[in-house]
Amino acid sequence: MGFNDANYHFSQVTNLSINSKTVTDVDRPADQDILESIQAAYFSKDEDFDICRFELKKLPEVLDCDQIQRDFKNLKQQHQVVSKKVLQLILENQTGCNVEFEKVTEILNEVRATLELCRISRRELKVAGSQFSACLGILANYRKRKIAQNLLNNLIMIKNLHSFDTRCQILMNDENYVAAITELKRCQKIATKYRHFSCVAALTYKLQETLENTDAQLDRVLAQTCFHFDGDRYRKLQAAYNLLEKSSLSMIDNLHVHYITAIYNSSFNVVQSYISSPDILESSENSGKNPYKILCQSINQNVFIGCLVHLCKILFKIVLSYRQLVKWHNNSENESQTGNDNFNIENTMSKQKLEHNLVKIWDDVQRKVSSLLLNADLASYKFDQFVQILRVVQRLILVGEEFCSSKSEDLQESIRKQSVNYFKNYHAQRLDELKIFLENEMWEICPVKPSFDILQLQEFKSFRYSLKNFKFNPQVSPTMINYSTNSTECCSSNHSQDGSSIVGNYFVRYADHGTPFDSRLDETIIEEDILASENEGSGYFSEDSEEEEPEELRRDYVDEENDSSRRPDKKEKHHYKCPILTNTTLSILRQIGKYIQMSRLLQPIAYQIISCMNQLFDYYLYSVHLFFAKDLSISSNSLYSQELNITLKKISDNLISEMVSDEEDSNSQAGKVLKPSLTPMVDLGKPETLHGLAERIVAVESLIFLSKQYEFLQDYLEHLVPQTNKIMLQQFFSQNITCAADMRYPVYMAVVAKAFDLRQILILMSKINWEVRDVRSMHNSYIDVILKEVQNFTQYLEKVSGRVPISPEVYKNLWENIAHIVTHTFVQGFSGAKKCTNGGRALMQLDFAQFLMKFEKISSLRPVPHKEYVENYVKAYYLPDIELEKWLREHKEYSSEHLFGLVSCACQNNKKIRQRLLQVIEDLEKNQFGR
Repeated sequence: MGFNDANYHFSQVTNLSINSKTVTDVDRPADQDILESIQAAYFSKDEDFDICRFELKKLPEVLDCDQIQRDFKNLKQQHQVVSKKVLQLILENQTGCNVEFEKVTEILNEVRATLELCRISRRELKVAGSQFSACLGILANYRKRKIAQNLLNNLIMIKNLHSFDTRCQILMNDENYVAAITELKRCQKIATKYRHFSCVAALTYKLQETLENTDAQLDRVLAQTCFHFDGDRYRKLQAAYNLLEKSSLSMIDNLHVHYITAIYNSSFNVVQSYISSPDILESSENSGKNPYKILCQSINQNVFIGCLVHLCKILFKIVLSYRQLVKWHNNSENESQTGNDNFNIENTMSKQKLEHNLVKIWDDVQRKVSSLLLNADLASYKFDQFVQILRVVQRLILVGEEFCSSKSEDLQESIRKQSVNYFKNYHAQRLDELKIFLENEMWEICPVKPSFDILQLQEFKSFRYSLKNFKFNPQVSPTMINYSTNSTECCSSNHSQDGSSIVGNYFVRYADHGTPFDSRLDETIIEEDILASENEGSGYFSEDSEEEEPEELRRDYVDEENDSSRRPDKKEKHHYKCPILTNTTLSILRQIGKYIQMSRLLQPIAYQIISCMNQLFDYYLYSVHLFFAKDLSISSNSLYSQELNITLKKISDNLISEMVSDEEDSNSQAGKVLKPSLTPMVDLGKPETLHGLAERIVAVESLIFLSKQYEFLQDYLEHLVPQTNKIMLQQFFSQNITCAADMRYPVYMAVVAKAFDLRQILILMSKINWEVRDVRSMHNSYIDVILKEVQNFTQYLEKVSGRVPISPEVYKNLWENIAHIVTHTFVQGFSGAKKCTNGGRALMQLDFAQFLMKFEKISSLRPVPHKEYVENYVKAYYLPDIELEKWLREHKEYSSEHLFGLVSCACQNNKKIRQRLLQVIEDLEKNQFGR
C-alpha cells in the first residue's frame, strides 16, 4: 500500500492499568517532590471545577500515546502520594477525632433529655390549661392593664416634654426667669430618664438647645439694662444666672462688655442718623479707616448741635443706668445679712469690679464725644451756637465728675483745642468790628433807662444769678457752686457755668425721666427793656437848659451878693442820674457778657479770654485818647498821670498795628488792630460848640462808665482765672481801669486851651508896667479879658449842657482845667516882666486876688486849684538872695523860663547875685535832663 514498516514500530512502554492503585517504578521521585509538583488547580475549592475536563484540555490536537501514558503515570504517582499523606494525617489526628466524637455523643444525649423534658412540660401545661384557664385570663388582663397605664403615663410625659417650649417662652416673657430655668432643668432630668424612647432621645438635644437659647435670651435682657436699669428685673436676672451656675463676677464681665458695646453702637447710630448721604459709611468701610471718625467728619454744620445733644442724651442714659447698677450693688451689700462667706466675698468683688469699671465706661463716653468735637469745623459757627456747644460739653464734664470724679481730660482738651482756634478768629473779628463801630460812632448818648444795669443785658442772663450771689457772698466760688449732693438749700439760688439753675445731682434729678441736656441749652431771647422812652429821655436835660446866661454873668464884673444864691441852682439844674454811654459802649458791654460766658465754660483758657476782653477796653481807651486828645495845644506833662502814660504806651506797643506790606511784618502784627479814625461828621473845630465838648464828654464819661462796669466785675473775673494769673489781672485793674478817669484832664484841657485866647492875654500882660511905686486900687484890664473869656466859656457850657448831661465831676474837672491854664498863664505873664518894683508885685497880687474872687463865684471852686502856684511865685519876689536860692532848689514845678524871669526881675540891681542864681537854675536844668 506504499507504507513503510517503520510506521508500525512502537516503542516499548510499560503498560499501566487504569485501575491499578500503585505504580512501581525504580526511578520514582520522593513523595515530597511529587506533592510539590501537583498543580494548584487540583487544590481548588470551586465546586464547579471538573478535573477530567481540566486534563482533557491539556491534550494536544495530535494525540501521543506515549505522552498520555507518561501523564497517566504521573497522575497515578501523585494520587498515590496524596492518599498516603491523607492517611498519615488521619492517623495522626485520630485521637482528637475520637474526643470530639465523644462530645458529639454527649450533646446528642442532652438533646434527647431536653426533648423529653419539653414533652413532659407540654403535657403538664396542657393539664394546667384545662384545669386553671380562668385564673390565667385574669392575670393576663391585669398585665395588659399595667402595660397600658405605663404606656399612657409615658405618652403624657412625652406630651409635656414636647409642650415645654411654649411654657418656657411664656415664663420668659413674664420675666419669670427662675421658674423657666427650673422647669427646663426638670425636663432635662425627665428626658434623661426616658431616653430609651426614640422621640425623647431626639428631644434631649432640643432641650439642650433651648437651654442655650435661654442663656442667650437672658444675655439680651441683660444688655437692655444698659439703657434702663430696673432693680427688680436685675434681681431676677441675677437669680437666673445663679441657677445656671454662673458667678456674679462673670455676669459683671458680661455687663461691662454690653455697656462698651452699647456706647459704641449708640454713638454710631446717632451720628449715622444725622448723615444725609448713605454712601459715606460704605466708602469708610471700603477705605479701612475708622467708620465712626468718618461719620463725625461728615456731619453738616446745620445739624451738628442737634447731633451733639442727641449723643449726649443717649450716653447719659447709659451712664445713668451704670450708676444705678453700682448703687443697687451697694444697697444689696448693706442689706445682705447672709452668713455665707463665699457669697459675701463674691458680692464684694463684684462691687469693686463695678467701681473699677466706672472710669473705663466714662473714658469710652468722652472719647466718643471728643471724636465728634475734634472732627467738626466750628470756626464758622455763630457765637450763640458755639456757646451752646460749650454748655453741652461743660454739662457733660459735670456729669463725668459726678459719675466717677473724673476731670474728663479728653473732653477738656478737645474743647480747648476747638475753643482756642475759634476764639482766636472770634476775637480778631470783634476787634475789627469795634474799629468799625468807633469809626462810625457819632459820640452821642445812647438813651437808656436811669435804672440801666449791665445784668439786664441778654448776654449776662446765663450767669446773672451767679454774679449776684457772688457779689453778696464773695467767699463762694461763682464757677463751681453747689457740687455737693446734700446742699439743697443753696440749689435754689445757685447757677452753673452753663446757665442751669441747679448744679450737680444729675443722677438723682433725672433718675426717672429726662436728661441734663433737655433744657436751657439754647438760651431763649428775652426782650431787653433798657432803652428810655421819649418822656424818660427828656429827663436828661433841664427845661431851662437853653436859657441865656443871667445879666450878672454877662457883665464885666460879677456882683458877689447878687450871684451867691444862684450858683447852687445851676449845679442842681445839671444834676443827672442816667448813665452816659454810647452805642459802642453798649456793644462792648454785650461782648463782655459773651466773653465771660466763654470764660465760665472754658476754665483752662479763662485768663486768655478775659485778657482779650480787656483788650476791648484798651482799644476803646486808646481810641478816645486818639480822637479827642490829639489836638491838645499845650504841654501835657502835668496832665497825664504816670498810669495813663504807661497804659497808652503799652496799648500802642501790644495792640495797635501799623500798615505793613511785607508778609513777615504782617505776621509780627498778628493779633493787633489798626488805628481807628474819627468820623468826619464829628466836628471838633467849632468854637460855639466848645470844640466838640459834648462829644468829648460823651466819649470820656462813657469810657469811665465802662471802667466802672469792669470794676463791678473785677472780683468775679478774678475767681474765673487761675491763681497764677490773678496778679496780672489785678495789675490791669489797678493801672488800665483806674487811669480811665485820668483821661478827663487831657481831653477837657484840649477844649479849655482852645476856648481861651492865651496869646492875647500874654500880649496884654507884656504891656503892663510893673515898675510902679504906688499901690493901685484897680486891677489891670487883662483881668477883665480873662473873666470875659470865662463868662463866654460859661455860656457855651450852658449850651453844651442842653445836649448832654454834665455831671458835677465833669464840671469840677473843666473848672480845674481852666484854673490850671489860667494860673499857668499868670505865671507865664509875670515871668515876662523885665523890671518890677514892690508896687508892681503888689499889683500882681491884686490882679490875681481879683481874678480869684470872681472865678470862685463863677466856678464854685473853693479853694481854686493851683492858687498857690501863682501866689508862691509872686511871693518869691520878696525873698532875700539866700532864701531865693533855696526856693529855686525846692520849687521844681516851675520851668526854667519862669525861674529866669523871676531871678532877672528880682535881682535886677545886683548883677553878681543874678549871675549866681542863673547859674543855679542852669545846673538844676542840667541835672533834671540828666536824670
